[in-house]
Amino acid sequence: MAEKPKLSNNATQQELDKAEKQFDAFDNQVKSMTMDRMNEAPKEETEGPRLSNKEITNSKDIYLKPERTISCKEKFNEDHRKSYEFDKEYVQFVAENKEITGDLIEAWTRPYPGMPAEFWKIPPNKPVWGPRYLAERLKGCSYHRLVMQQNNITSADGMGSYYGNLVADTTVQRIDAHPVGKRKSLFMGAGNF
Repeated sequence: MAEKPKLSNNATQQELDKAEKQFDAFDNQVKSMTMDRMNEAPKEETEGPRLSNKEITNSKDIYLKPERTISCKEKFNEDHRKSYEFDKEYVQFVAENKEITGDLIEAWTRPYPGMPAEFWKIPPNKPVWGPRYLAERLKGCSYHRLVMQQNNITSADGMGSYYGNLVADTTVQRIDAHPVGKRKSLFMGAGNF
């Protein structure tokens, strides 16, 4: 790294030192950002799809099938059979693309080792039937947004106020799946509640 220049003007040198301290504090905050801390970040509140019950009941039943399947050489681990049987049940849900409204949603799934990878094309904002693991995969499509916030910090010794940047992170849901119907839910299964 290049050596820090020495300035002849004392006030300029103090400003440069102050900016360097602020940059180091910001750098430490970004380095302390871990996935555990990011996963604790609050989710942005958004509305679900705007479909009425009449639209849902009058819609045609659309059953999704994978567009493409790539086989796997691994053997299925039978210890996961019970959870696989639950996850492969077809549930009715509405997929929503929140980043590009109305755009077709494409996703790959491979929920368990030993299963083939499947490529799905899901129409947005329509009630569809698909496996529970696909709906949960769509529910997990989110990202973390880092935001700079200007904060005013008052010193404890009464010497004045300091202004500085802090990193605040939020979780943004980019694709979402909402359960539809009276009997089936993404999380409760086909049985009655």
